[in-house]
Amino acid sequence: MIVLGLSPLDKDSHASLVVDGRALFAAGEERFSRVKQQAGFPARAIEAALEFAGVRAADVDAVAYPFLDAAGERAAIERAFAQDAAFEDAFEPPPLEPLLAQALARVPERREPIHGLSEPNFRMRKGAAKEQFYRLAGTGPRASRFAARRIAKDWAARAIADHEHWQRELEAGLERLGLRGKLKRSEHHLSHAANAYYASGFERALVVTLDGYGTGLAGSVSLGEGGRLERLHGQRFPHSLGSFYEMVTSSLGFKPDRHAGKIVGLAAYGDPRVLSDVLLSRVDRSQPGEFAIYQNLNVHLSRRLAAEFPVVDVAAAYQHVLERLACGYVSEWMKRTGARHVVLSGGVTANVKMNQRIHELEGVEGLFVYPNMGDGGCGTGLAMHLSWPGRVGATLEHVYLGPGFDEAQMKAAIDEAGLRAERPADFAAFVARKLHEGVVVARFDGRMEYGPRALGNRSILYHGREPKVNQWLNQRLGRTEFMPFAPVTLWEAASKCYERVRGAAHAAEFMTVTFDCTDFMKRTCPAAVHVDGTARPQLIRREVNPGYYDILKEHEKLSGSPSLINTSFNMHEEPIVCSPRDAVRAFLDGRIDALAMGPFYVTNPNAAR
Repeated sequence: MIVLGLSPLDKDSHASLVVDGRALFAAGEERFSRVKQQAGFPARAIEAALEFAGVRAADVDAVAYPFLDAAGERAAIERAFAQDAAFEDAFEPPPLEPLLAQALARVPERREPIHGLSEPNFRMRKGAAKEQFYRLAGTGPRASRFAARRIAKDWAARAIADHEHWQRELEAGLERLGLRGKLKRSEHHLSHAANAYYASGFERALVVTLDGYGTGLAGSVSLGEGGRLERLHGQRFPHSLGSFYEMVTSSLGFKPDRHAGKIVGLAAYGDPRVLSDVLLSRVDRSQPGEFAIYQNLNVHLSRRLAAEFPVVDVAAAYQHVLERLACGYVSEWMKRTGARHVVLSGGVTANVKMNQRIHELEGVEGLFVYPNMGDGGCGTGLAMHLSWPGRVGATLEHVYLGPGFDEAQMKAAIDEAGLRAERPADFAAFVARKLHEGVVVARFDGRMEYGPRALGNRSILYHGREPKVNQWLNQRLGRTEFMPFAPVTLWEAASKCYERVRGAAHAAEFMTVTFDCTDFMKRTCPAAVHVDGTARPQLIRREVNPGYYDILKEHEKLSGSPSLINTSFNMHEEPIVCSPRDAVRAFLDGRIDALAMGPFYVTNPNAAR
């Protein structure tokens, strides 16, 4: 059965082609349009998918879309907010002012500078008038209730209008392809659950999805067993960990849909004890196996906290509470089902520190996180579900599912830019030596990665000996980051570099979980180790990507380190490069020292050093 999977069109639209449960091609529209998180009908990605597989639109048996029609989504939204209004009427959180006064007394003095902040205890001051408004609308007993209800009403109106808009665009796009009659819709969280379970290879697993919103829910629990999924629980919206984290991301000055990872990095500099009890006072955990967050969409609370407390402490508290609620949720359902393997999907599970905490839970023997865990992976998940042949499938080996390019196309892009290319005989050893000497090398080879992580085929590589690389290379690429660059590490060296890898090594092949670093890793690759002693590695096996692996292996021979820095090959606020032309342009614009493209090695004539 051939299924075209389409992710939600509201942001980061993707297309995938799945045959009998196996994805042959998957890519985001942004990679072709060059617009970050491109919304709308993914016409370019669909064209690339069909062309790659040699399939005509008429050959497609079904089109999978992971939302109900607009009427169904409207009903789910209205039902969710009616239930939330009843909860808010019944729940009485303790007064916040005494808790906030106690929290202020716990703020530590800091003297060590934090890269990216003007001073260690930086606050998001907004002026007296705005800050007074945040106090009233965020924490005032009556004003906050009014503000929360107004925000909820506005959210619902926008969401309903959006579903109607994207339904029209979806149907028009499919009509042009002659596929409108083959459209198959589903509630949202089935698509997340399906991609996580079917790709995990586990026979029996607890399947947990966590995101912002999806068909009236913010999460779900299912039991995957014998190749089948059974829904056990739905976490009601707006009691959403995705929305909870979006509030703090926005309040700390970042874009919620793009920059949540910055909050994860920033949190490591703060003290969660300052504000965690303030946030937890607004959470109802009286019903085991679920939770409810009072006024969760009221952004004015996090804005008040960001104005009055150091941003690092605000980030730390939100991260701690996220981890605590997610771990409690998983633990309770593990207890009920007896499951020992956990698989995760949904935008919240992009939070690699939360995933580490889940991996470390007592009783967890195996963890898998779907590599394209956000909504970009939903179309693939539902397409897998619709075409699944039954039984337990093989584990996902790789996500090199995008377009690839031949040597002639690569050489043409190099020549077009007026660059001179070498073709070293022992390519891996040549590139490894350059990396060991301190050259920044962008690697472009093979098929493009599917999902948010660069996994070697569209990556920028550097040795990990120099901790300050995070500052100067990010500046060169136009980025501001609080997290260090992630490392790529040889599969066989995992336990030498990281603690407690067992059970999550496969998840780490896709950079979806952090680990505590060993002393060896801290000593040999300090640039990849965060201030909290963790790193988010990609573990690489030769059978998955031999050219990439060989560079790393040759580098180990020279340096003794089985790790390199791996960051995505793109400029700030641009998608990861897709084509050879994209690669050459980013290579030149980013003043990257060298480009390893297929068998060609190009030195940048305008490199910074």
